[in-house]
Amino acid sequence: MSDTNQQTMLEQLGGISGLIYSTLPVLVFVPVNSLWGLTVAIWSALGVALAVLVWRLIQRTPIQPAISGFFGVALCAFIAHRTGDAKGYFLFGIYASLVYGGAFLLSVLVRRPLVGVIWGMLNGQGSRWRSHPSAVRAYDVATIAWTLVFLGRYLVQNHLYDEDRTGWLAVARIGMGWPLTALALLVTLWAVRRADRIVEPAPAETVDDAPADDPVTDDALSNRPRDEHGAHGQPRLPGRHRLRD
Repeated sequence: MSDTNQQTMLEQLGGISGLIYSTLPVLVFVPVNSLWGLTVAIWSALGVALAVLVWRLIQRTPIQPAISGFFGVALCAFIAHRTGDAKGYFLFGIYASLVYGGAFLLSVLVRRPLVGVIWGMLNGQGSRWRSHPSAVRAYDVATIAWTLVFLGRYLVQNHLYDEDRTGWLAVARIGMGWPLTALALLVTLWAVRRADRIVEPAPAETVDDAPADDPVTDDALSNRPRDEHGAHGQPRLPGRHRLRD
């Protein structure tokens, strides 16, 4: 897999900075809620998400992840406002993890691992990888890694939500956010490298045959010097010519 393809995959997540920026609204929301209440916390989280979007515009970096992040924060803030509870801010993320985890797991069970489907669309391979069992197994491994990440987030954060542990929810959101995403991404990079080598193997190097001895041609023979032994250096045998009187 080329470096360009690796960058394409990372850019879907907003790059390294995008993974880090995604934690900023949560870092602001929880302490502000403790100090000044839910309404101020909601507006503070929205302000941070908007600031990240503007910053990426100024830096002229891909803004699609920032736009998605802003609307995600807006949805979380809306749920928190409707529930009247700070822990409602995390509700969307909890159930989104459950849906994603279920979808990734189901794709493995039906032999259509989502990592392979998504990567096939990104690099233009389509579904050719499905005809190679080894490539399918590699994508299975990567898809299972993402399944564990999503279902792990759901189980831990849903428990904390039920226990009204809003502070620990924020810790779990961050701790199980980009660090686990980075680990799953490493597994994904391994899988797509392996699958790409299987689906599109490098062209075999042409091995030149060992130089064969030059055939002895009539022209070559005719150019050999004649000596006293006979034509083309062959010794004269007795009886092969008629003696002159």
